Amino acid sequence: MLFTSHSFRSALLACTTAALTIPAASAAEPTRVVFQNGRSIAVSALALQGDQLVVTTPADGYPLGQTFAMETVDHVFGEKPAELNPAVALLLMNKPDDALKLLEPILTAQRLTAKFPGTYWLEAARAALVAYAVDGNTAKVAELGKEISDATPVQGTDPFVALGKALLLPNSTKASDRELALRDLTTDNLPADVCAYASFYRANLLKSARRTGDAAATLKQDMDTLEAYLTVPCLFPSGGIILNGVAELEASAFLLATERREERIALLNSSIRHTAGTLVAVEANKRLESTK
Repeated sequence: MLFTSHSFRSALLACTTAALTIPAASAAEPTRVVFQNGRSIAVSALALQGDQLVVTTPADGYPLGQTFAMETVDHVFGEKPAELNPAVALLLMNKPDDALKLLEPILTAQRLTAKFPGTYWLEAARAALVAYAVDGNTAKVAELGKEISDATPVQGTDPFVALGKALLLPNSTKASDRELALRDLTTDNLPADVCAYASFYRANLLKSARRTGDAAATLKQDMDTLEAYLTVPCLFPSGGIILNGVAELEASAFLLATERREERIALLNSSIRHTAGTLVAVEANKRLESTK
């Protein structure tokens, strides 16, 4: 799939139209564990001891020390942690250490919800695994990969473990082999977030391998990189709203030296909508102003 002429414009129109329907943020809600009987308690009032939840702070009518079996939990309710989107933005803007400073407290605070429907722990843990992999921290990738897989036992080994291994391939590995390892993780039988991260980092790899000198070869490289970035919002849009926005921002750079000004503006506007409240939106606004 090569995003040129009509095919590019059709794909881009579909992506930017979808971005217009981004839901508004809901009012802040503390994260709560909801039981099968309909009652609930704040996660901050609980601790995990073995295979039970224990009340460590009396709350919502539950006394100190009361225990609950894990199977009595129905789901987790609450707003996405405010730090999660900015953390993913930092990660994708090549600031993994700063991202981990925001992600690690989320992992600690919500670890006991890891196996429950509605948890945000998994999204934060998967982003943290990517951050550790980008940082080259093999031990943390293995440790967190096991935690994620334990939280999703139906899947067996979580696909993010394979993504972590691909991202950990050393620079001494041929670029073509690293690119293939990431491309193999962009198939329809894998979760959208795995595919989106893999396509984004594949695009980054293609961009870093860019060579000038042969105009035709450089153009092909640029088109391959553009396609890889646009694959994120166009083929795997449910992989993550921040992933979509950063991929659009990166893709817009490959239209800078072309006559496709309207498409560049469309990408930047979509990036701004996807990444509101993060450093990505700030950068996209700067590029939009310079384009105008």
